[in-house]
Amino acid sequence: MIRPVHINDAQALLDIYNYYVINTTANFDIEPLTIETFTEKINNIIPNYPYIVYEENNKILGYAYGSRFRPRAAYDFVAESTVYVKHDVHGKQIGTKLYTELIKQLKATDLHTVLGVLTIPNEASIQLHEKLGFKQVANLREVGMKFGKWQHVGIWQLKLN
Repeated sequence: MIRPVHINDAQALLDIYNYYVINTTANFDIEPLTIETFTEKINNIIPNYPYIVYEENNKILGYAYGSRFRPRAAYDFVAESTVYVKHDVHGKQIGTKLYTELIKQLKATDLHTVLGVLTIPNEASIQLHEKLGFKQVANLREVGMKFGKWQHVGIWQLKLN
């Protein structure tokens, strides 16, 4: 079941997120976030963008949200998308279901474009974005330092209207 996020979901979402912080280059946080920081992040997003969770048997297995791409007014019609699936439940199409619903909800707003910003290589995430109609529009080389290595970032774009 996909439903809107509730603030009391924060710990379950944080557990999913911090796994990727500690074990992967999927995001560029270096240290795990605290519950206070993560709760504040949720509270800053939900008034302005869709934020949804995927729940099965009363357990949150993934989440997705839109967020502001950049702070300047000219970017007001662009959102950055984020999707995380619990690391031990991949292969169940949870990411596809979440992303499909997120895009549907973003299309119901006045947003024009959504961007997926991915650490690359990341074949699973690239395939997910391209399956949903995103096109790669940028390849940024060596823009993040994590685990002592330079990381590359790709940007995938989907026009919403």
